[in-house]
Amino acid sequence: MPGPAATLMIEDALQAMVRKDGRAGAKYEKSKGMIPMGSHSCFGDFPDDYLPEGVKQKLRDAQRARTALLPRIQSAPTFTMTTRPVQGFSWNPHLPPDGPPHAGARKRQVVPSSQFRNFYDRGDLPCCILHGSVGGKITWKVDLDRLDYHHFLPIFFEGLREKEDPYRFLAVTGTYDMLARGGPKILPVVPQLIIPMKVGFNTKDPAIICTILKVLQTLILSGDMIGEALVPYYRQILPTFSLYIEKNKNLGHLIDYAQRKRLNLGELIHETLEIMEAHGGEDAFINIKYMIPTYESCSKA
Repeated sequence: MPGPAATLMIEDALQAMVRKDGRAGAKYEKSKGMIPMGSHSCFGDFPDDYLPEGVKQKLRDAQRARTALLPRIQSAPTFTMTTRPVQGFSWNPHLPPDGPPHAGARKRQVVPSSQFRNFYDRGDLPCCILHGSVGGKITWKVDLDRLDYHHFLPIFFEGLREKEDPYRFLAVTGTYDMLARGGPKILPVVPQLIIPMKVGFNTKDPAIICTILKVLQTLILSGDMIGEALVPYYRQILPTFSLYIEKNKNLGHLIDYAQRKRLNLGELIHETLEIMEAHGGEDAFINIKYMIPTYESCSKA
């Protein structure tokens, strides 16, 4: 079974095939125009006298909604077709006013360059990719038991917000390897991991948030007292949780075949909060409840 980093690469290749343009993870611009409305039938539109009143009303509503979405340039000659209308104001008095503007709380932010990228470009990382028939692995130049976790673990956590390979592959795989072999050396480094995780959460990128959430779960389960050591830092890492905790897929009767990839952000946040509560001690739930009022304790079940 492929590892976490290999799963991300497979997902990128799948998205590139689905989108059929070779760009995986790219943010596509919405089309600025709209296709013309079709006729009622292949022979043209029906006469108004033959249309039921309900159909007439639906057509009028559709035309009104369509006109409201088009750029309002009739009464503003200085605006072109590519200019977006001002939110909250309608230049056409016959149209209803626009709604309030979006707050942009979940808008994707610019991902800042990480220190991990600089270390990799200089060749200062103690690991490299293992090429050959065995894929999805890295080889370490030093023994992990002798590795300086205070120096390298925060750097690898910074690399979790990278979306380009080989930076992302090395960061994700190296972080899991260090957490698996760290043992008691992980707990003293926990305060240094808060800033990299907070910067990754603040990018508002669902792919980056899912990656950091999975690593956060592994971090809590990698040693004793780590969950309790994270409690004082809930105010730094939980605000993003409250933004996306209700972001779940509503597929109805359909099946989510990508469930094994654990990319559903809402479910992943609930799963992470339950682990944080279970391993955070007595003060974990009250601090989680303070930051996320809609969270329900997993111990009530």
